[in-house]
Amino acid sequence: MPFGAANWALPRFPGINTVRAVKIGFLGGSFDPVHFGHLLAAQDAYEQHKLDRLILVPAAQAPLKPNDVQSSIEDRLAMLRSAVEWDRRFEISDIELRRGGVSYTIDSVRHFRELYPNDDLYWVIGGDQLPKLHLWKDIGELAKLVEFIFLERPGYPIKARPDIPGLRLHRCDGHLLAISSTELRDRTRQNLALDYFVPHKAIIYIRDRSLYRDT
Repeated sequence: MPFGAANWALPRFPGINTVRAVKIGFLGGSFDPVHFGHLLAAQDAYEQHKLDRLILVPAAQAPLKPNDVQSSIEDRLAMLRSAVEWDRRFEISDIELRRGGVSYTIDSVRHFRELYPNDDLYWVIGGDQLPKLHLWKDIGELAKLVEFIFLERPGYPIKARPDIPGLRLHRCDGHLLAISSTELRDRTRQNLALDYFVPHKAIIYIRDRSLYRDT
């Protein structure tokens, strides 16, 4: 079934409020490559906030990380699919990849809000992104359209929260791992193992396609 074809909720009828809004979470990132830090963040948000759906949104180019993408759109999407295709909890949207250019969250949230006008939408971020949230494009409008789930490492509370009018924040205990895609690309160039960092099928894909090798 193509993305967006179903809302997984029963039809709503005027005057009848027996069907609750669907809780949909979104986790963006470059996923170059996807690693267990991404997937644990998705699972933590899904479980702790009792989401009905969790949609992974690979970015064409992250605005605050202009040099964070090295492999092609097709390769990143294929790695992500190989990592989660077995897990019915997670879905993938290629909206930002198809749009191309710099991927601004506000553009994607407008798209998803139009798709799911009656549902509760949550954008999942790492706690380290909170201090930068005021720099996000059209953050005032964004705060009205979507709620934010931020992952916080247990024992390391975030002391300062952004002062953005209308911002709705929800804390999530995150199993935050010290893994970065940059580190994993470097490990590949050094012929070091990606095991225990990256899902096995994605590792096979990286090897078969010789990704992240210097030419």
